[in-house]
Amino acid sequence: MRRLIASVFISLDGVIQGPGGPEEDRSGDFQLGGWVAPYADPRIGENLQDLISEPFELLLGRRTYDIFAAYWPHVPAEAPSHALAERFNRVPKHVATHRPDGLAWRGSRALAGALGAAVHELKQQPGDAC
Repeated sequence: MRRLIASVFISLDGVIQGPGGPEEDRSGDFQLGGWVAPYADPRIGENLQDLISEPFELLLGRRTYDIFAAYWPHVPAEAPSHALAERFNRVPKHVATHRPDGLAWRGSRALAGALGAAVHELKQQPGDAC
């Protein structure tokens, strides 16, 4: 059985929306996008490096998929995040969505059926951690 590992940026008061940048996710009139950057420290990078140093696949909700797909395939070679972009672009991506159309990012596929059952099935398959 493959492992399911959750890597989430979450504030002490439970905010997970828009950690990356001010325009990342304005839904619900959210005005605090980019809240992680002022608090970033080397441990965040170390944790992320540990996670991606092992084989993995991505399990994403549709909103996160759309944000990632708009960013990671377009990271320039000279950008500091290019190595991470290359990893994300190569691995399989499993997407929880009711709109399976438009999953153009290479290696993306929509989970089929009810979400709980689809994730359970994904965990039963051979493969890397998600």
